[in-house]
Amino acid sequence: MKRETFFLKLVVILMSLPVLALCIFVVPEIAEFFAELNPTLAYLQYPFQMGLYVTAIVFFVALYQALRLLSYIDNNQAFSELSVKALKNIKYCAITISSLYVVFMPLIYLMAEVDDAPGIIVIGMVIIFGCSVVAVFAAVLQKLLRSAIEIKSENDLTV
Repeated sequence: MKRETFFLKLVVILMSLPVLALCIFVVPEIAEFFAELNPTLAYLQYPFQMGLYVTAIVFFVALYQALRLLSYIDNNQAFSELSVKALKNIKYCAITISSLYVVFMPLIYLMAEVDDAPGIIVIGMVIIFGCSVVAVFAAVLQKLLRSAIEIKSENDLTV
């Protein structure tokens, strides 16, 4: 079991590296580019930048919860309340990211309108949809895991 979870842990860590690089190198450039494109809305570059950083922080929290869930699987605690709590936190992180992008979509729309790049809107919509799918999937897994824990505890009591 440790080999499979090691691979998944490696994938989770590798998922964090591009987001970290984007936060360091690309996000400030995007905010400055937005301010140059639309000088009348230049004051919105900092809320836009902070929104992207908050999104990244929530993303890292979700990845940390995924690492915790994988460590619970390694320690044979997959069917425990700790796993249910980790899935609940992942669900809330996905809902938060989706909500943040819904709030910032008008700003993304303004940026796409000025730059004449409708692909930015599509990227925002894909992020909203992807996070919604992750939230629903985590909720289903949470419910399934909770019912499996109940069945396991009933079986332990009958023996």
